[in-house]
Amino acid sequence: MTEFQTSKEYNPQNLDHDISSLSSKSQRGARVPDVLLEGNPIKELGGGDSALSLKVAIAIDPVALITTECITVTSAMRKHARWAHSSVSAILGGSSISYRTEPSSSSSDRAQWSPVKAPSTGTQRGIEGSTANDEGNFTGRWGLRGKKGKSMQDNPLMSAFARLRGELRGCQDIRNFDIPSLLHPFLQVIRSSSTSAPITSLALIAITKFFAYSLVSRSSPRLSVGMQLLSAAITHCRFEASDSAADEIVLLRILKLMEVMLSGPGGDLLGDESVCEMMETGLSMCCQMRLSELLRRSAEVSMITMCQILFERLKHLEDEAGGDGAALEENAHDADGGELKMDAPLTGTNAASPQRSTVSTPLSPNFEVGGNAQQAVLEARRSSSFGQQMESNDLGMNNAVNGSAMNLTQAPSPDTQEVMDIRPYSLPSIRELFRVLVNLLEPHDRQHTDAMRIMALRIIDVALEVAGPSIAKHSSLASLAKDHLCRNLFQLVRSDNINLLNESLRVAGTLLATCRGMLKLQQELFLSYLVACLHPRVEIPRESGIDPSLYEGVPYMPKLVKQPPSSTSSGRSTPVPVKDRQKLGMEGGSRKPDAREAMVESVGALTRIPSYLAELFVNYDCEVDRSDLCEDLVGLLSRNALPDSATWSTTNVPPLCLDALLSYIQFMADRLDDEPLFEGYPDPKKLRRQRYRKKIIIKGVNKFNESPKGGIAYLASQGIIENPNDPQSVAQFLKGTTRISKKVLGEYISKLANEPLLRAFLDFFDFTDKRVDEALRDLLGAFRLPGESALIERIVTVFAEKYCVNSTPEGIADKDSVFVLTYAIIMLNTDQHNPNVKTQNRMALADFAKNLRGVNGGKDFDPQYLQDIYDSIKNNEIILPDEHDNKHAFDYAWKELLLKTDTAGDLVIFDTNVFDADMFESTWKPVVATLSYVFMSASEDAVYQRVVAGFDQCAQIAARYNVTEALDHIIYCLATITTLAPSALPDTSLNTEVQVGKKSVMVSELAVKFGRDYRAQLATVVLFRGVIAANEAKIQKGWEMVCKLKICQLKRMLTYNKISRIWLNLFTNSLMPATFDQSHSLLGIPPIPIQSPHVVNREGRSNESGLFQSFTSYLSSYAADDPPEPSDEELTDTLCTVDCLAACPMEAIFTNILTLPPKPLAALTHALLDQIPEESSPAVIVVKPEQGSPNPKVNGQSQRSTTPSYDPSIVYILEISTMFAIRDEASTATIGQDVAEALQNIVRNAANNHSLIVSRAVFYLLSLLSASHDQPFIRAPVILHTISSLDQSISEKAAIPILKGLTSCIRGPRPLRNEIANTPDFWSIIRGLHTIPAEAGMVFDILMGIMVDKPSAITADNYEFAIQALNDFATAGSAGAVVEQKRDRTIRRSKVIKSIKPRDNELVSHAIQAVTVIWQLSSRVPALIEQSHLERKEAWTAYWSPIFRALSTQCVNPCREIRHQAFSGLQRALLSPELASADHQEWTAIFGEVLFPLILQLLRPEVYHSDPFGMSETRVQAATLLCKIFLHYLVLLSEWDGMLELWLRILDIMDRLMNSGQGDSLEEAVPESLKNILLVMANGGYLAPPSESPQYARLWEETWKRLERFLPGMFQEIFPDPPQTPSVAAEQPLIEEVKLMAEDVPVEAN
Repeated sequence: MTEFQTSKEYNPQNLDHDISSLSSKSQRGARVPDVLLEGNPIKELGGGDSALSLKVAIAIDPVALITTECITVTSAMRKHARWAHSSVSAILGGSSISYRTEPSSSSSDRAQWSPVKAPSTGTQRGIEGSTANDEGNFTGRWGLRGKKGKSMQDNPLMSAFARLRGELRGCQDIRNFDIPSLLHPFLQVIRSSSTSAPITSLALIAITKFFAYSLVSRSSPRLSVGMQLLSAAITHCRFEASDSAADEIVLLRILKLMEVMLSGPGGDLLGDESVCEMMETGLSMCCQMRLSELLRRSAEVSMITMCQILFERLKHLEDEAGGDGAALEENAHDADGGELKMDAPLTGTNAASPQRSTVSTPLSPNFEVGGNAQQAVLEARRSSSFGQQMESNDLGMNNAVNGSAMNLTQAPSPDTQEVMDIRPYSLPSIRELFRVLVNLLEPHDRQHTDAMRIMALRIIDVALEVAGPSIAKHSSLASLAKDHLCRNLFQLVRSDNINLLNESLRVAGTLLATCRGMLKLQQELFLSYLVACLHPRVEIPRESGIDPSLYEGVPYMPKLVKQPPSSTSSGRSTPVPVKDRQKLGMEGGSRKPDAREAMVESVGALTRIPSYLAELFVNYDCEVDRSDLCEDLVGLLSRNALPDSATWSTTNVPPLCLDALLSYIQFMADRLDDEPLFEGYPDPKKLRRQRYRKKIIIKGVNKFNESPKGGIAYLASQGIIENPNDPQSVAQFLKGTTRISKKVLGEYISKLANEPLLRAFLDFFDFTDKRVDEALRDLLGAFRLPGESALIERIVTVFAEKYCVNSTPEGIADKDSVFVLTYAIIMLNTDQHNPNVKTQNRMALADFAKNLRGVNGGKDFDPQYLQDIYDSIKNNEIILPDEHDNKHAFDYAWKELLLKTDTAGDLVIFDTNVFDADMFESTWKPVVATLSYVFMSASEDAVYQRVVAGFDQCAQIAARYNVTEALDHIIYCLATITTLAPSALPDTSLNTEVQVGKKSVMVSELAVKFGRDYRAQLATVVLFRGVIAANEAKIQKGWEMVCKLKICQLKRMLTYNKISRIWLNLFTNSLMPATFDQSHSLLGIPPIPIQSPHVVNREGRSNESGLFQSFTSYLSSYAADDPPEPSDEELTDTLCTVDCLAACPMEAIFTNILTLPPKPLAALTHALLDQIPEESSPAVIVVKPEQGSPNPKVNGQSQRSTTPSYDPSIVYILEISTMFAIRDEASTATIGQDVAEALQNIVRNAANNHSLIVSRAVFYLLSLLSASHDQPFIRAPVILHTISSLDQSISEKAAIPILKGLTSCIRGPRPLRNEIANTPDFWSIIRGLHTIPAEAGMVFDILMGIMVDKPSAITADNYEFAIQALNDFATAGSAGAVVEQKRDRTIRRSKVIKSIKPRDNELVSHAIQAVTVIWQLSSRVPALIEQSHLERKEAWTAYWSPIFRALSTQCVNPCREIRHQAFSGLQRALLSPELASADHQEWTAIFGEVLFPLILQLLRPEVYHSDPFGMSETRVQAATLLCKIFLHYLVLLSEWDGMLELWLRILDIMDRLMNSGQGDSLEEAVPESLKNILLVMANGGYLAPPSESPQYARLWEETWKRLERFLPGMFQEIFPDPPQTPSVAAEQPLIEEVKLMAEDVPVEAN
C-alpha cells in the first residue's frame, strides 16, 4: 500500500465543529482572523502543501479511497426517492470500455460515438453519456426491467460515478490520473439542483479529501482545467433545501473548499474570473442577513483567509513583473479588457441576472434562511436564471449557466484544455476585490449595514497587513486607497457605533502604517481629527504636594485648534482650517469614553512605529504649509497621560498614553548610537530654516487676520514678503498661504485702496477654456465673498476683466456680459442651495435664462450654455470657504484635498537619527512635564520603573544632542521631587547624633522625613546617580552653550538653585561631608564646623524599654535642655536616608563640577550665592559653645543669645564659590567679582554675622585676592582696609583665618606681596594681631616673609611701619625677663636646677630676631634716602630715627638678652659709615634724640626695677656706649658749633649716673670712661689750658668745673701741669690714635 504525504488542517468530518467553534469565538468578540493566522504563516503559492494545514499521511490506497467516496455518494443518492431504482452498473461500476467523442464539424451536430479501449491511466477519456443500447446490455444481463418491461436507464449523476470507478480499476498511480475526470461526477452532484444538502455535502467532503491527502497535486494532469471547473461548480452550487443546519453545512463546506483551493497546489492556476466568483460567493455569505450568525462569521473567517492568500499573491506578481508596476498595470488591463467586475452584495434584486458581466452568485443577495430554511433555499434558487433552468430540466443535461464556458454534465474531453486555457489570476481580480470591499464602506449607502462595513473593514485590514506596501506600488490600488478608502474611513471614524469605530480606526492605522508614503495630506487630516477629539481643553487640576512648575510644559490645547472665542484673532495655526475640517467631518468634538479609548489605542499603535513621530516632524512640523503634527501628537499623549484624563475617557487611557509617550522616548534613545545617515534625506539645516520661517509666517498670518496691514508689515520686516508696496509680491504670498483667514482676505483685497492687489491676486488664476461658472468656482475657492455689495461688485468687475483679458470666449460678447452672468450665477447658487428657500420656490432654468435675456451684447446667451451652467450649479454647489457643513461641502473639500496631493508630494519615510535632536528639542517640554506629574502621583512600582527609565533616557538624549535646557529642567524637576530643596532651611535645633556601635548617625527632621518618602529617595538616586553623574562629561558642553541665551540662564538658575539647596540642606543636617578632597586640597583649611549636636550613645543599652524608662529619658533631656532622644522608628528612617545618599556619588559629582568650563560654572556660582539669606532673614542654626558651658538661665528660662547666629550653610556656599573662583585664571575672571562682592558684604556686615562666618569669609576673600590680584575687580588695599575695620573682638576670633589668608598672599605673586606690604592697613592688621599669643608666631612669619625674603618688600612707604611692627615683637619679648629673674633667684639660693634659657621662649626668640632685623635695615637707609628725594634733614628723620628709636626702646627691655642684642645693634647702627658726614650735621641728633634719652630712661626707677640684677650692667653699657660714640665722632664734632654744649651735657649725664645710687659698677665705669675721653681730647688738642688753646678755653674751664662737682681731683690728676702745646706735625697722628681708641672701647662692661 502506497503511503501519500499530504497537508491538512481540518478533518472534513469535523468541519462543522471547527467552524462552529470559530464562530462562537467571533461572537464573543475575538478577532477571528488573528485566531486563524496565529502560528500559520502563508506558504509560497504554487506549492503542493496547504497553506493552512499540517502534514498527515494516509494509510489506505488512494484508488480505494476514491472508490469508497464514490460509493458513499451513490449510496446516499440511492436512499433518495429520485435515485431509488438505479441500475446494477451504478453499484458495480462502469466497464473498462470507454467511448471517445469525436468532435463534429458543427457544434450543433450530434457527437459520433466509437468504442475505444480506455487507457489504464484514464487520461484520454471522453464521455458523452451512455446510450440506451449500452445500458440495455447491463439491464438485460441482470434481468432488470422497468414496470412496463423496459430497461431502466441510470441518472447521469449515478452513471458518472460508475464510469469513474471503472476508470480507476486500472489506475496504478493516482497522481497521473486526469483531474477533470476525477472531479467530474462530484461536480455534477454539486451543481445539480435535484440533490439534497447531505448528498452535496458528501461530494464536497470527498473533493476536500482529495486536496487534503494530495491526491490532487501540482503534477496532476490538466490541473488547471480541473481548478476552473471546480471553481465554477462550487460558486454555482444547487441543492434541495432541507433543514437549515444541513443547508448551512453545505455552505460551510463550500467555504472550506474555496480556502483549500486557493491555498492548495493549483490555487495560482485559477483565473481572474474564477477568483472573482469565489470572492463574490464568500462576500455574499458574509452579507446575507438571512443566514445564521454562525455561517456569516464563518464566511468572514474564510474570506479573511482567502484574502490573505490573494494579497500575498500580489507581492509575487511584483517579482514576476521585475518590479515594473506600470507594466503590470498594463498587462492587467489587457487581460481583463476592463470588463472584469464584481457586484457588491445586495446591490440588485436579481443576483444572477443576465446583465452581470461575468459570473453569477446565486447564493449572494437573495438567499434567505428564516423559520423555514428549505423555503429560503428554494426562493434563493428560484431567484436566479440558473435555478429557473434547473427546475425546467431536473436532469441538467444542458446545464449552461450564464455564459459559463463548460457544460459540466459532460465529461471533459482532452480538447477542453485548449478551450479553458486561462491565465492565472493576477492584478485584475485583486483590484476588483479591493474595489468591492472599499465600496462596502460607503457611509451614505443605506443598503450597506454597519455589520457589512465591519466585515469589509476586517478583510481590508488583513489585506493591508499582508500587502500594504504592495498596494501602494500599484497605481490602480493606490488610487483606490488614497481616494475612496480614505474618504470612507474618515467618515466612518465619526460613527457612534463603537465596533464600527474600532474597526475603522484599526484599518486607518494599518493603512498609515503600510501606505503612509502616498497619504501625506490624508494622514494629516486623520491625525488632526484625532488630536482635536482627544485633546482636552481643561486646566490640569491642582493637587496638593505637586508643584505646578513640574507640569507647566503640558500644552493647554494643540496648535491646530482654533483659539478660544475670547481671542480676536481669526487666524489658524494649521493649513486645514477648522471650517474646512468641519466640512470633512474632522472637526473633532466630544466623543464617548469608549470612543476616546479606541482613538488613543489607534494613536498608540502608530507611535509604536519607531520612526513614525520623527517622520511626522520632518514631513509636517518642518514644512511651512503643514501643521505641527509631531508636537501636537506628543502634547496629546502628554495631556492624556495625566490621571485626570480618565474622568472624560476611561481608566485605560492614561496608561496607554504614557506607554506611547515612553515608547517615543525609547525609540530615540535606541537610535542614539546609530550611525547618522544623511544621504537621500532632507538637510537638517534646511529643515531648521524652514521651521524658523514657518514660525514667522504663522505669527505674521495671525497678525494679518487681526490687522492685515500690520501683518503685511511684519512679514515684510522678516523678509517673507519682499516688497510690501509691490502688489504682485503681496498677492503671491496671500495666494500661496493656506493659513490666511478666507473671510479677512476677501474683505481686504476687495477694498478700493487695494484694487491693484486684487488684480495681482487674480493674475495667479488661469481661466483658459473654462466656463464662467467653472472659473468663478476656482476664484471663490480662494477667499470668501464679502457681505457688502460694493465690494462684491469690485471683485466681479475685476474677475470679468480677467476672464476676457486674452480673448473673449466663444458665445460671450464682452466683459460686461461676463459681469452680469457672474452676478446671475452667484444669485443662482444662493437660490439653489439656501436651506431657507422652499423647493417649489427655487429658480428654474427658464427663470435663470429669463434673467439673462438680452444682456450678452444685446443678445441672449446660448441656451445650451446656460443649461450647462444651471445644471452645474444645481448639482454641485459653489462652496464658499468657511460656509456650510454638509455632504456637498465634504465632497468639495475632499476634492480640494486630492488636488493638493499632487503638489504636497510624497511622505519622506526614513530610519535615521539625524532629525532626533531637533525633534527632541521641540517636544521635550510636555514629555518631561508628564513624567514629573506621573512620578509624583504614581503609586505602583511598575509606573515608577517606567518613569525612571523615561527620565534617564530623556537625560541621555538631551546630553547627547546638547539640548541643555531640557537637561536643566529634568534636573530641576527631579530636585523638586526629592523634597531636599525646600524654600526654607529645615530646623536643626533638634538634631541629635546617635552612636550605635561604631556608627554615628545624625537624626534630624530632614533625615526622618526623607527616609519615609520612597518617591523622594528614588528621585534622588535618579538625579545624582543617573542624570548628573552618568552624563557629567556631556553636560559640560551643553552648559557652555546654554549660557548664551538669557532665557536659558534663567532656567538654569532655577536648576542650580535646586541643586545648591539640596547640597545645603544635606550639609546642614550632616548628611553630606563638610568638605571634599578637592576642596580641602584647594584651600588647605579644616572642614566647616557644624553645630555641636546632642549625642546619644545606644551601645550596650538593653533592649528593655518601658514607660518608666521613656519618662526618665524625657525628664533627663528636659533637665539638660537637650532635645528628646530619637525613637527607633526615627533612627530607622535616618538610616534609610543615609543608605540612599550613600548610593549617590556626591564627591565624584563635585569633582566633575570643578572641571566645568567657566561660563556654566558661573551659573552654578550665582545659584549658590543666591542662597545666602538677606540681612533681614537671620539664619536659624545656633552653634553651641565649644567648651560645653551651660546656658545661663533666668527664672528657669534660657536666655536668648544676642550674638548673631551661626549658619554653616553660608560658609558652605562661600567655600564652594571661592573654590570655583580660584580654580584657574579663566574662572577667576568670570566669577571672581561676584564671589568677591559676596565675601566683602559678609565682612563689611560683620556685626550682623557670626564671627565664624566672618573669619571664614576673610580667609576666602584673601584666598581669592591671592588668585586674582591682577584682576580689576579686587584690590588689596580695599580688602585690607575692610579687614582692618573689623571690631577687635571679631579680629581676634578670626585671627587664624586672617593670618592664613595673608600668608598665602605674601607667599604668592611678588607684585601682590609688595602691594600688601605698602598698604598701611596691612601693618595695622599685623600690629593688631601680634598681641594674641597663639597667633604671634604666624604674624612674625608674615613679617619675616616681607623683611627677609629676597628681594625685600621694604620700601620708603612701609619702612616705618615695618620697624614699628618689629619693635612691637621686640617689646613682646619682655616676657623673657620672668625666666631670667627666676634664674637669678635660683642662683642666689644656690639651688642647682636645669638652666632655662630665655631664647627657648618663642617670644624672646622672635624679639631677638626682630632687633637683629631692625639694625640690619640701617644698611638700606642710604638707598631709601636717595630714593625718597627728601631734604637731608627730613630724610634723616624719616629713615634713621625709626631705627634708633626702636633700638633705644629695646635697650630698656626687661629681658637682658633682648637688651644686649639691642645695644649691639644700636652700636652698629650708630657706628655705621653712612650715618655721619661732614657735609651735614643731622647725625648729631644721635646724642640728643637717642643716647641721652636712652640713659635718662635707664635712670628711671621703674626701668631699673624691671630687672634689678641686670639693669645696672645695662647702665654701664649705656655710659660706655655714649663715651664711645662721642670719641668716634670727636673729629667731626670738633667742627660743630654745638660741641661744647654736647660735651657739657655728656658730663651732666655722667654726673647723674655717678649719683644714681647703683653701686660700684657705675662708680668705676664712669670715671674710667671720662678719663679716657679727657686723655683723647687732650691729645687731640681739643682740651688744653687757655694759654695753649685760647679757642678751647671755655671747654677747658667748663670741663674742670663740672668734673670737680662729681669727681673732685680727677681733672687735677689728669692734668697736673699745664701741658705743652703740641706741634702741628704731631696733631695728625694724635687724631688717628683717638679714633682707634674710640673703636676699641668695649660695648659691654667687663
